[in-house]
Amino acid sequence: MPAAAERFRWRRQVCVIVAPETDKIEAVTKVSTARKLGVVARVATQQAKRSRTVRAATRAAATTANAFGRVLHQLWLEIAGVVFLIMALGFAEATVREYGKYHAGQAGFGRVVVAICFTVAFAWFGVSSFWRVRRKEKRSERRAS
Repeated sequence: MPAAAERFRWRRQVCVIVAPETDKIEAVTKVSTARKLGVVARVATQQAKRSRTVRAATRAAATTANAFGRVLHQLWLEIAGVVFLIMALGFAEATVREYGKYHAGQAGFGRVVVAICFTVAFAWFGVSSFWRVRRKEKRSERRAS
């Protein structure tokens, strides 16, 4: 009997499907786990799409996010407009100061022109930002009607 037990033990060692030195089994296991997770996720997504409650919650979340996005964009445009108008006021003050220096002969006319250009540009940025907000409001009102 001891010889049969040794022979059986010897056969268990020989009947290995893949040699113990190979590392392929771990890689296959990881890939198959990833595939299993992918299949589970796909099935869960399909089941969720069939559920009226999940569809309703998804649409509600999307609508809420849309509304918040519109409001935040409007707020951003208004804040940017105010900042640009404040900067235009600062440049207007610099224009008056440079014009006084130019009139006194302490500065060249180029500095006055540059200050005027900056004042006009930043005033345009500020006003156009508020125009965009108004245009977007009108568009959204037309869509709602």
